[in-house]
Parts: sequence; C-alpha cells; structure tokens
Amino acid sequence: METKSERLLSLDIFRGITIAAMILVNNQGDWNHVYPVLDHAPWHGFTPTDAIFPFFLFIVGVTTAISLNRRKLSGDNQTKLLGKIFLRSFLLIALGIIKDNYPFYSLTNLQMLGVLQRIGLVYFFTALIFLKTSYRGQIIFNSIFLIGYWALMTLVPVPGVGYPNLDVNTNLAAYLDRLLLSGHLYVKTVTWDPSGLLSTLPAISSALFGVHLGHWIMTKKDEKEKTVGMFIGGNILLVLGLIWDSFFPINKNLWTSSYVLYSTGFALNCFAICYWVVDIKKYRWWTKPFLIYSMNALFVYFISGIFGRTIKRLIFISVSDDKSMNLKDYLFQSFVNPHFASPYNASVAWALLMVAFWFLILWLLYRKNIFIKV
Repeated sequence: METKSERLLSLDIFRGITIAAMILVNNQGDWNHVYPVLDHAPWHGFTPTDAIFPFFLFIVGVTTAISLNRRKLSGDNQTKLLGKIFLRSFLLIALGIIKDNYPFYSLTNLQMLGVLQRIGLVYFFTALIFLKTSYRGQIIFNSIFLIGYWALMTLVPVPGVGYPNLDVNTNLAAYLDRLLLSGHLYVKTVTWDPSGLLSTLPAISSALFGVHLGHWIMTKKDEKEKTVGMFIGGNILLVLGLIWDSFFPINKNLWTSSYVLYSTGFALNCFAICYWVVDIKKYRWWTKPFLIYSMNALFVYFISGIFGRTIKRLIFISVSDDKSMNLKDYLFQSFVNPHFASPYNASVAWALLMVAFWFLILWLLYRKNIFIKV
C-alpha cells in the first residue's frame, strides 16, 4: 500500500478531509460562540464534530490492515514487526502527553490520556489482533469489545453508587478513571476523561471496523461491488446504531457501542463516496489540498496543538496599562471579530484561517518532499 501504483488515493483524501476538519473544530475563535454543528454533543447525542475522532480511528484500522497484510505476505519477521508496532504506539502516547501538558509540566498532575494517547493504544491492540488472529477472530474480538462494554456499563453496579448508570460523574468508566488515574485526567473534566481507560475497548472496535473494510478492499471483487458493499454495510450500521441508542445512548464521551456503530456507518458511507469519486470516477481536480493535509496528518495535529497553546498561554500583549491579553485573543479581537456582525461567524472565520494557515505550512513541506511520520 506504500507504492504509488498500489496506494488508494481515496483513503489519503479521506484522511486529509478528516484532519482538516479536526483542525477546524479545534480552533474556534470564541468558544462562547460556536455553531452547534462545529461542537460536540454535551453528553448523549451526535453532531458532525463527534464523527471526526472515530473517523480517524477507522482510518487507522484500514491502513493497519493493508500495510500489515503486505508485510505478512512479504515474510517480514514478526518479532521485528511487533517491535515496530510497540515503538510507534509508545511514540504516539509520548507525543500526546507532551502536547496535552505543554507548556507547563508537573508530575503531580500530568494529564496522561488524550487523543494521541488513544490513537497509540488503539493502534497497538488493533495491530496485535490483526497479526495474531484470523478474520473470524477479528470479528469475534470486535463483538466482545462492543457487547462486553455495553454489559459493563449497564449491568455492573458502580462502587460507591450502588447501581449501573450513564451519568457524567457516576458511571463505571468515570469511576475507574478516578480510581486508576486520579489527578492525571483531562483538565477540563477532572473527575473523568473523554479518552478514558475503559472506553478504549469500544474505541478499538472503531479501528477494527476499519480492519474489516481493509479486508473488503483487498478482495478481488469489482470496484463497483466494493462500493455498493460499503454503502450497504454503512447503512446497516447506522440503523443498528440507532436501535442500540434506545437502550445504550449514542455518546462520544463514553464512546458507547451504539456510538461506534453509528459513527462507523457514517464513516463507511463517507468513504464509499470518496472511493467512488476519486478512485473509480477519477474526479481528482479538487483533491490536492486534502492530499497535502493527509501526508503530514499526525504532525499537523501535534504541532497545531503546540502552536495553539503557545499563543494562548505563553505570549501576551499589553492592551492597556493594567491589562493584557493572550496573543490568540488579541489577534482574533483586533483583526477578525470587527469584520463580522455575528460572533458565531467571526468564530468560524478564525477557525478557517487556522485551516488555511496550516495548509500553507504543509504545502511548503509537501513541495520539499518532507513527510513527518510516527
């Protein structure tokens, strides 16, 4: 899958769209004025923004299946391969801890979990399952994670509470987060973590669905048949997710099993469209910006987070004798907000400027054939 002749351009474009969307939703100009479509559902529910992270894990699953399958067929030594998988997972987790705690590091309250950390953990277990099990075994693991998580969250009484529940602070996942990582959880929630330990199990399922798609793509079936299969599978998962939602609500923060099915169904439909347009019909005039984003996807996520924290926490501008403002707010209030009557439009305009800014950085790297991989 690494050679030019074999590479699925649609998968690169889908990754590029996903990471550009992640930059968009993570960089609103004013977090008090965010269009609901660009924000996460507060608890139960689903918005387009809630699809972005599972889309990325879904892509991780697809690329893991295709790349490891090629390595298996070429006879790569499994011990060395496992070493590379472990190293990549470790680096992702380490980079996540660096990004999430920058610029002030304290061992007593170091945030241990986050987006990159979850990607690292999910990649590690997904790769192991792919290497060590058959396709049937991968389906079994996927089912165990989804059904097992549902059973744990809805049937097991929470210590100190006495009954199973899905409330914000009293659910089993939150209890385990506090028990095992108290003081090292997401700073905005403190008592639970949206990338928590227990919810990593269904997050692996998001990637395993990508593995299933990888198997489907690698078959010798006709491209049109593959596309139809993606649409059928995607819509079945959407319906199953909505059915499961009635007794295990769709919830991104808990990464519920219904959320996995629904977001995966959404991902399959979106990728099927991309596959049809890019790889079958070959309408590619619009794809270059997303290809550029795709080629340094993890790098831009990491460095944009570092940059955002730098201009908000380290650089301040004096706006009067007794008042200062961080650089991000100063630039937004001085050069963006005055040009819009609606604060919501101003907020999204800043986010679009950030998408364009990072595109320029990535374009320069692309021109020089610099691709930073983990």
